[in-house]
Amino acid sequence: MAVHRELAEGWSVRAASERTPEGGGVPNGEVPASVPGCVHTDLIAAGVIEDPTAGRRGGEEATAWIGRTDWTYTRAFGAEEAALADAHERVDLVFDGLDTVADVSVGGRVLGSARNMHRSYRFDASGALRGGAGRELAVAFASPYRYAEELRDRLGARPAAYDEPYQFIRKMACNFGWDWGPTVVTSGLWRPVRLHAWSTARLARVRPEVTVEEGDGGSTGVVRLHVRIERTERGRDTPLTLSARVGDRVAEVHVDPGEDSAVAEVRCPDPELWWPRGYGGQPLYGAGLALTDARGGTELDTWHRDVGFRTVDVDTRPDADGTPFTLRVNGRPVLVKGFNWIPDDCFPSRITPGRYAERIGQAVDAGANLLRIWGGGIYESADFYRVCDERGVLVWQDFPFACAAYPEEEPLASEVEAEAREAVVRLAHHPSLALWCGNNENLWGREDWGWEEELAGRTWGEGYYRGLLPRVVAELDPTRPYIPGSPYAPEGHHPNDPAHGPMHVWDVWNERDYTAYRGYRPRFVSEFGFQAPPAHATLRAAVPDGPLAPDAPGVLGLQKAEDGAGKLARGLAPHFGSPASEEDWHFLAQVNQARAMAVGVGHFRAQWPRCAGTVVWQLNDCWPSLSWSAVDGAGRRKPVWFALRRAFAERTVALVPDGGSGLAAVLGNDTDREWAAPVRLVRRSLSGAVLAESEVRVAVAARGAARVALPEQLTAAGDPSRECVTAEAEGAGREWWFFAEDAETAWPEPVYDVKTRTDGGRTRVTVTAGSLLRDLCLFPDRLAPAAGADDGLVTLLPGESHTFTVGGVAEADAAGLGGPPVLRCVNEAVRGG
Repeated sequence: MAVHRELAEGWSVRAASERTPEGGGVPNGEVPASVPGCVHTDLIAAGVIEDPTAGRRGGEEATAWIGRTDWTYTRAFGAEEAALADAHERVDLVFDGLDTVADVSVGGRVLGSARNMHRSYRFDASGALRGGAGRELAVAFASPYRYAEELRDRLGARPAAYDEPYQFIRKMACNFGWDWGPTVVTSGLWRPVRLHAWSTARLARVRPEVTVEEGDGGSTGVVRLHVRIERTERGRDTPLTLSARVGDRVAEVHVDPGEDSAVAEVRCPDPELWWPRGYGGQPLYGAGLALTDARGGTELDTWHRDVGFRTVDVDTRPDADGTPFTLRVNGRPVLVKGFNWIPDDCFPSRITPGRYAERIGQAVDAGANLLRIWGGGIYESADFYRVCDERGVLVWQDFPFACAAYPEEEPLASEVEAEAREAVVRLAHHPSLALWCGNNENLWGREDWGWEEELAGRTWGEGYYRGLLPRVVAELDPTRPYIPGSPYAPEGHHPNDPAHGPMHVWDVWNERDYTAYRGYRPRFVSEFGFQAPPAHATLRAAVPDGPLAPDAPGVLGLQKAEDGAGKLARGLAPHFGSPASEEDWHFLAQVNQARAMAVGVGHFRAQWPRCAGTVVWQLNDCWPSLSWSAVDGAGRRKPVWFALRRAFAERTVALVPDGGSGLAAVLGNDTDREWAAPVRLVRRSLSGAVLAESEVRVAVAARGAARVALPEQLTAAGDPSRECVTAEAEGAGREWWFFAEDAETAWPEPVYDVKTRTDGGRTRVTVTAGSLLRDLCLFPDRLAPAAGADDGLVTLLPGESHTFTVGGVAEADAAGLGGPPVLRCVNEAVRGG
C-alpha cells in the first residue's frame, strides 16, 4: 500500500546570498520556516519584520525587499524518510503549491523546477533518497519581481491597471497590490509538502464527471470517473482492477497490463438532487475509487470525494430586451444574491478551514447564495469548496486573470494550459461549482481602457479566453457553463452593455452619487460596490496612535483606491454634508455604504426576472483597509452587512421611485410558496403621526415579484424635510422612504431609553425610542474588541423598542452600551454636525 508522509517540520529559510536589496537582511543567515507558509510569515514569526498586513504605517515599504530577494528553503531527510525508497519502487516528492519560481534539489541533485503558484508539482525522488539519510532537500526560490520583469523585457510591456508586472508571472495578481490590498510579493511553500511512496501503480489523475440523466422511469445520477494510471517499470505487466463506489452502488473495471487509462461508471437511480440554499437540500454522496493488483488483490491506491447530483446552465437565449444571463440549477432559474470573494489573507497559507467556514458562514447568514472567486486571486483550497458544497453556496470561478493584458507567448502559454487543466479536474466534483469564467475585466479593458496603442499588435490574452480555456472546460468539465469574462456580452456588443450578459457598475463609486444605480436596467450585475472604513476596533488596531480622521496619515495608508478619500467625501456630501468629527465621519461613512448597497441591490432585485442577480463587491478583506467589503479584515461585520441581509432576504419590500415624484412598493418573494399579504402604506411626520395611509393586499407568485404604485396622497409631502413614507408587509419588515436628504431633514433630537441585561455571556440591550431614531447601530467593539451585535441599522418610531443581542462584553462594561460612541443613530450624528 502507498505511504504518504507529510514534510511539515524541520524547515528553515535563508536569503540565497549575503547581499540583499537595500533595507533587507536576515540575522544569523536563516530562520525556522513553517510549511505551509511563506518568507513573510517566517520572518514575522522570527521577529525579523513586523506584519506588513497589520496596517501599521510603513509596513509595506519596510518589507518590499523580500520580493526582490532570492530565498532557499531547506530541511534534512531522516533515516525513516530515506528508508521509504528501499521499501517502495517509487518515492515522489509532492508539492501542493510552490510560490512561484523555484528549483528543487535533493543532495545537490536537481529534481525539477516550478514557475506557477497555481499548480502542484510531483518529482521522482527515488534515486536521490536511496541511502540518503541526512541529505538536504532544498527549494531555491528566485525573486518573483526579477523573473516577471525579465520576461516583460523579453516579450514586451503590456498595459495593466497597476504599474506592476503581475501579468508576466503565474502568481496571485493581488500579491502586487490592488485598490484594496497591500503590495507583499511572496515566495515560499504555500501549500503542503509530502513524500508519496508507492509500488506497481498509482492513480495519477481521477477526473469525475457527474451528471443527471432524465428518462421515462425517472432520473439517474451518473458518475463517470476518468482515470489515468501511472505504473512503475515492474508494474507495466501487472493487470489491475478499478473498483468505484458511489453511495451503495459499485462498479468494477479491469485494466489490462500496459494500459494506463480507463473509465469507471456508477449509476444511481433516483438520486436526491443538490440545490443552492433556499431552493432545496444539499445531499452529498461519498464517491470512492480503489486501485488493486488483480493478481493478488493488494490495494495500491485510493481516491475519495463527495459529489452531488445536479445540473447547471446559464440561460442566454436572446429576448426582446437583449441577452439574459440567468443561472439555472436543475432546470430552475435562480435569483442570484452573491458576493465577490478575494483571498481572505494576503498570505493564503494563514487561512484555516475554520476561517473559511466562518467567512462563508457570514455570507450565508447575510442571505447570499453565490460567491464569485475573483480573477486576481487564487483557486481556493479544497476547504473553501467543501464548505460551499455543504452550505448550498454556488461558486462562480474566475480563472486567475485580472485587469491586464496577458501575454500568450511561451513560457506562459504552456503554464496557463497546465494550470487550467489541473484546476478544472481538481474542482470538477464539487456540486457548488456552477460557472467557469475566463477573466476579470480584461475584455472590457481591451475595449475601453486605451490598451490598443500600447499593445501595438502584441497578444493580450484573447487566445486564452476565447480559445484555450473554453476548450479545456469543454474537454474536462462538460457539465458546466463557461463565459469568456466578467463583464461579458455576445459578439457584436460592448463587453459592459447593460442589456447583454453580466456587467460591472463602477461609474457610480468613481464618479456619481449612489442614487445613480436607479438609472440602470441590467440583465445581471457581477460587480458593484461602495466604500466605507472598517470597524473602529479594526481601524484602531491598525493605527494604534493618532487620529482616525479620513485625512490622517495612518488612515490614508489603508486607503488604496485612487482618490479613495476624495470619493468617500464626495459620496457623503450630498446626503450628510461634512461630518463634524472623526467619530461622525466613521459612522456616517459606514451608513452611506449601507444605503448605497441597499439602493443598488433593491433596485436590481426589483427588476427580477429581467435582472437575474447581483454579486456585490466585496464580501471580505485581506487586511484592515478602507474598502468595499461587508466584513472587514479582522472578520468584523460592517453596517452594510445588515443592510444586505435585509436586501437578500427571502421576502422583501422596497420603496422605489416611480416616475416624477411617484413611488412604488416592490415586493420580492424568493420562496417556493405564493406570498399573499396586506401591505400597509403610510405617510408620516417625523414625530410618528399618520398623515395618510392605504392598505392593499398583494399576492406575489412563488419566485416572483409584484409592484404596487402608491396613491398620490402618500407621495405628496406637505413638508419634505419633516415627513417620510413607510411600507410594511408581514414577513418582510418595514421599509422607509425619506423625502429629503439627511442634511436637509429636520431630524428630531434623539430621545431614547436603554436597558441592559446580561445572562450567560450575552447582553441584551433594549432601546426604547422617545423620538424617531434613524439607522440605530450598536458598536460594542469600542468597549471590547471581540464584541459584536446581532443587528444594525434599525429605524424606530416613537414608542417602539428593539433589543440587540451582544456577545463579548463583560457585565461590568454593559453600561457603556447605552450611548455614543457605542450607540449611534443618524439624527444624533447629523444634528451634532
